[in-house]
Amino acid sequence: MEEEKARAALARTARAHDRKVREGAVTFHRGEPAPVNAVSGRSLDVDGAVRALASVIPGRSTEPIHLPVRRTEPKVGPGEVDRAMKEFATPAMSAPIALTVGGRKAEISPATLGKHLTMKPAGDNRLKPVLDGAGLLADPAVAGPLAQVSDKAVNAKLRLDGGRVVVASDGKAGQEVTARALQKAVLPLLTETGAARAGAVVTEKVEPKLTRDNVGSLGIKEQMSTFTVNFEPAPYRVTNIGRAAELMNGSVVLPGETWSFNRTVGERTEANGFVEGIIINNDQFEKAAGGGVSAVATTTFNAIFFAGVKPVEYGAHSFYIERYPEGREATVAWGSLDLKFRNDSGNAIYIDTRATDTSVTVTFLGTKKYDEIEAVKGPRTSVKKPATREGSSDECVPQTPLEGFNVAVDRVFKDDGKEVKRETFMTRYVPRDKVVCDGEAAA
Repeated sequence: MEEEKARAALARTARAHDRKVREGAVTFHRGEPAPVNAVSGRSLDVDGAVRALASVIPGRSTEPIHLPVRRTEPKVGPGEVDRAMKEFATPAMSAPIALTVGGRKAEISPATLGKHLTMKPAGDNRLKPVLDGAGLLADPAVAGPLAQVSDKAVNAKLRLDGGRVVVASDGKAGQEVTARALQKAVLPLLTETGAARAGAVVTEKVEPKLTRDNVGSLGIKEQMSTFTVNFEPAPYRVTNIGRAAELMNGSVVLPGETWSFNRTVGERTEANGFVEGIIINNDQFEKAAGGGVSAVATTTFNAIFFAGVKPVEYGAHSFYIERYPEGREATVAWGSLDLKFRNDSGNAIYIDTRATDTSVTVTFLGTKKYDEIEAVKGPRTSVKKPATREGSSDECVPQTPLEGFNVAVDRVFKDDGKEVKRETFMTRYVPRDKVVCDGEAAA
C-alpha cells in the first residue's frame, strides 16, 4: 500500500516536471525566418525512484535522495538549425520570387511564400525545405495573378428543370499552372539572389471537374438546399453582391473537399470588381471596399446549414442585423475570417448563385444525405441594452440602437420523418449602440 502511495506521488511529480524533447526547427512568419531552439527531454524513472525511496531507512538518512531521470537529446540540434537558417531560410525570405507564365509575369512575396513553407527533419536529421504547392496555388495572393496568365478549365454549367438537374452548357479543358508545377518551379529559386530569383512555370492541360458526361457519376442529381436573402437596393450592394455571386457561381466541391468563400471570391478590391460600401468594424458601421458581401456569406451559410454539410469556419456579425435570421448568418473579412464548409455528403456539390438588384439566392445541387433539415431557434437570452456614442472616424456612419443577446439554433436532421441527429449553433450578439456622427450630435 505504501509503495502504491509513493508511486502515485511520484507519477504526479513526473507530470509536473517531465519535459518532452523538442527538435530544432525553422519557422516562417510574415516573411521572416525564425529559429526554434532544440530542447532536451527529461522524464522521471518512476520504477527506479520507487526503488531509491525503498532503500532509505526511515530516521537514519539526512542526505537528499537523488531520483533517477532519463534524458532524451534532440536529433536536430543548434548546429543544424544554424545551417538551415544560413543556407536556406534566410535566402528564401530575402526577396520576392518572379514567375513567368506564357510570357506574362506574376510575383510572389516572402510573406506569402512563408505561409506555405516549412523545414522538416529528413532521414539524416538535417532540416529539409518542404513547399506546399497546393496551398500556395490556392492562396488568393497567388491564385489571382496566375488566373490572369493562364487559361482555366471551365466547368459545365447546371440548372434545375422541374426539379431535375440538367446541363446548361458543357465544360472545356484549360491550360493551368498545377500545384506540382508551381512547387517544382519555386523551390529551387528560393536560395537564389537578384535576377536569378525568376523562372518560368509550365502549364498543363487540365480537365474540368464537371462535364456533361460525369454529372451523373459525381452524384449531382437534385437540389440539396436553397436560400434567399433580400436586401434594400443600393448601388454598392448591387455591385458587390452581384460580383461575389458571379465569382461563386458554378463552384464544384468534390467529396471530402473544403470550399472557402475567401479563396473563391478573392479579396474585395477595386481590381477584383468591388466598390466601397458599408461594413461592420469595431461594432459599428463604417465605409470600406466590399460592403454588402456579407449578404452572400449569410445566404451561403444557410445553404450549407440546410444541405446538412459540415461548416468548418464561420462567424456571425458582432451585432444582429434584422434582415438576417437570428443565429443563422455569417460575415467574412479578408485575412481574418472566412466561411468554409467540408463536403461530407458523399457526392459532389454544385453551387448555383444568382443575384438581382434586391436579392441573392444560393442553391446547392448534389444528393441529399438526409430527407429533411430543420432549424429550431430558441429564445433570446442574456439580453443587454445598447448605449449611445459618437463615431470616432471620418468614415463614421450613423446607426440605430438594438439590444444584444444570446441565441441558440438547433440543426435537426431527419430521415423518414424521424429525428436522427441534432447540432446546436450558439451565437452571441453584442448590443448595437446608437452611433451619432460629427454634426449630428450638435444638431
